[in-house]
Amino acid sequence: MTAEALTGLVFLPLLAACAVAALPGRLGGGFVLAGLAPLPLCLIVLTGAVVDTGTVSLAIAGFASPLGIEWFVDPLALILLWLNTVIALVVGLYAARDYPPHSARGGRFWALWLLLTSAMNALLLSADLFNLFVTLELVTVAAIGLLVIDGKPAALRAGMRYLVLALLGSLFYLLGVALIYGQAGTLDLYQAGERLGPELLPVTALVLMTVGLLVKSAVFPLHSWLPAAHGNAPGPVSAVLSAMVVKVSIYLIWRLWLWLAADWQPDWALPMLGLLGAGAILYGSVLAFLQVRLKMMVAYSTVAQLGYLMLLFPLFGPLGFTAATYHLLSHGLAKAAMFLAVSNILAVMGTDRLDRLGGADRRLPLDTLTLALAGVSILGLPPSGGFVSKWLMLQAAWAIEGWGWLIVILAGGLLAAAYLFRPLAVLCARPATARPADDVRAPSPAGLRWGGIVALMLALAALVAGLAPAPVLTLLEGGLPPGARP
Repeated sequence: MTAEALTGLVFLPLLAACAVAALPGRLGGGFVLAGLAPLPLCLIVLTGAVVDTGTVSLAIAGFASPLGIEWFVDPLALILLWLNTVIALVVGLYAARDYPPHSARGGRFWALWLLLTSAMNALLLSADLFNLFVTLELVTVAAIGLLVIDGKPAALRAGMRYLVLALLGSLFYLLGVALIYGQAGTLDLYQAGERLGPELLPVTALVLMTVGLLVKSAVFPLHSWLPAAHGNAPGPVSAVLSAMVVKVSIYLIWRLWLWLAADWQPDWALPMLGLLGAGAILYGSVLAFLQVRLKMMVAYSTVAQLGYLMLLFPLFGPLGFTAATYHLLSHGLAKAAMFLAVSNILAVMGTDRLDRLGGADRRLPLDTLTLALAGVSILGLPPSGGFVSKWLMLQAAWAIEGWGWLIVILAGGLLAAAYLFRPLAVLCARPATARPADDVRAPSPAGLRWGGIVALMLALAALVAGLAPAPVLTLLEGGLPPGARP
């Protein structure tokens, strides 16, 4: 059953995307449902197998590496597969309001949405450096297509910047892959790690690949495309960009440094990567506080929160690994909820400028509540998934006497409080100053309630992640990177 489950994760949404694109119309909703609904069942099968055996692998067409391509699932990949599926399904429920599958516009949207879901699943399953490149390019193409789906000038400009920088990142990554293949004679990530050592060419290849992935993941200071892209994309697209698209590139950076180069990484590399994370936390938080638009504030918050994922490197160990992975999970849920809530506010008010949103909580109480609850996880307050991850990070920093990293984590929390309390104070201001624009075509009241409920579901999921972290943490302890194992 595991082979069928692995195949289903990739090919069900891919075939559905082809069907939606080729046969638009009334059957669109059925194709979308057929592509997304079975994915949790596939993951349940894989979860049982990973819990029993620790890892699951599948040689495509029966040809094992290095001649063939193998798919590989360990606890880290499994958790991201679950997050991708939850985001695709739940945010998809929200997107169905604005992009009905039976319409021509909706058909284009859902073909790209399903392609993005399939490509991210394929990336998370891949253990081949070139296959990772191909799937990452599919993720990028689908994400850019979704970003510009409405044809707005600001989104087109942001999409073009994203495309140019993503292509540059791809060239760096591909050059690194070529150097690795020339040295190791294999593209299998794990076999290459066993055959290579800390010589000049492998280290150069690793740095080139990392730079390319840092561009694609928008890690400071290579983040210039992210705020404009997230701030001008449609609400559900902003949610999936922040929750998953930028994170899969960081996931690949983790794979390269903690699995491929586990035994021969340079001593200076991990602290350097950690400094990038620290810079992202501080810079992104300050810029988020200075924004005058609510959606841009949430976008710069993503820049800051990605920095915590880079702190895995200087805090590397069992605590650091579980903390960073849990932060990836909880942040994905919370940030998706925030972008959906902001999208509802923008749809009703016709603007997301903070100086025009005073008292908006009277018109949009559910979305204001969602922002507050998601903010609890972003801040790292109990009882949320963000609290669990940041508490584990603080413990990891304390254990290695990394006082600088500890200060950065605490400072990031205080800065997050500043930039999150500011819009909440405006939304709940008295007397009300919010004035919806006369020409705004807001969704129907039923559509608004539905969108608010979907966003609230994700915010509550981020809180539940803090109330019941034991299953995920136990699973992660069985799949630690080589250098973090006791």
